[in-house]
Amino acid sequence: MTTPEGPRILGHLRAADGTGVVHTQDRFDTSIDDLWSALTDPRRLGRWLGEFDGDLRLGGEFHVRYFGSGAETTARVEMCEPPLRFRVVSKDDKVIEATLTADGDATVLTVEHRGLPVDRLPAYGAGIQIHVEDLAAHLAGQERCDSDVRMGELYPAYRGLQIDAETAI
Repeated sequence: MTTPEGPRILGHLRAADGTGVVHTQDRFDTSIDDLWSALTDPRRLGRWLGEFDGDLRLGGEFHVRYFGSGAETTARVEMCEPPLRFRVVSKDDKVIEATLTADGDATVLTVEHRGLPVDRLPAYGAGIQIHVEDLAAHLAGQERCDSDVRMGELYPAYRGLQIDAETAI
């Protein structure tokens, strides 16, 4: 969503151990089980995030090609505690950890991407927010956004964010 003041920014950027971190949090008007399913069922992921091939269970490896950027990666599921959290680690040591917290009839999703290049954090921040917004659209029964248009709105805003150093969010 973009307001007259600019786009709503979901992410925080920081550097830790010489690499970049994007920390994103948002609240979804759905149950924790439905949000877990949207994040871990390959058929549902294939509607809003990208094309998956492989095993998404604990210890499994998978390959994904993201819709928005066309980027591809291979990763392994290192932690899976349904419906509360999971962590995947890519072949190039990027880590994605998601935590789901029930909040009444809604669910708060916190996602942290670690091991990113610090000089490219604004682009990663904007791209990750696009994925979170596409997840929200999926849950609302809507189509994914035009990622090129949305990147054009979000990237300048993320470029203007301060990158915190070695501090916990």
